Amino acid sequence: MWRLFLKEVNSFFNNPTGYLIACVFLISLGLIVWVFPGTSVLEYGYADLGPLFSYTPFVFVFLVPAVTMKMLAEEKKSGTWELLKTSPLKDYQIVLAKYFAALLLILFILLPTLVYYYSVVQLGEPVGNIDSAGFFGSYIGLFMVAAVFSAIGIFSSALVPNQIVSFVIGVFMSFLFYGGLAAVATLYTGDFGLWVEELSLSFHYDQMGRGVIDSSNLFYFTGMILTWLVLTWILVAKQ
Repeated sequence: MWRLFLKEVNSFFNNPTGYLIACVFLISLGLIVWVFPGTSVLEYGYADLGPLFSYTPFVFVFLVPAVTMKMLAEEKKSGTWELLKTSPLKDYQIVLAKYFAALLLILFILLPTLVYYYSVVQLGEPVGNIDSAGFFGSYIGLFMVAAVFSAIGIFSSALVPNQIVSFVIGVFMSFLFYGGLAAVATLYTGDFGLWVEELSLSFHYDQMGRGVIDSSNLFYFTGMILTWLVLTWILVAKQ
């Protein structure tokens, strides 16, 4: 399992596509946070990283499936799937090795954005005048959203042998659970509308952005991750 995990991590860093994905992500966020009118921190006049946390999940909708799309699909296309299935690894170990590799890669890509926090802290008047609890709550929430997207991406990669189709499915399902359900919830009132909204990732992510790490939100993210991983395990076991 450890070797398969390292194989996926090394494959990402030994491939120019991996660095391209990371650069596109960081440049996109840099433009959103510092350059684009209406979202630039420099226009606000006060220390706030709201745009970073508002737009990053939508960037993740495309970034995470781009990272995960080949993890299982490529094995089938290259003919190494049979070797992997006949190895001593159990099906759930294959799924977990791929998933944890995806999580580590997303974490590597996300960590450089901490520079934005340091920059805004230094720009504050006085220095350090920023809602740190809200920032780190949102940061943890952001990682949890990426963790769910990774589980969805691994499922999409197990679903079809084609990387591009896997990417499209991953993008669609990630957007559906983040923004789609929240949009549907606005069409209804009462308990049903609230129930649909609480199913969306954005609802729980926004709650964590207030700086309070509530157990119900953590249970939701954990449940979503386990659900998609179990579905992937079932798919892998049948292949």
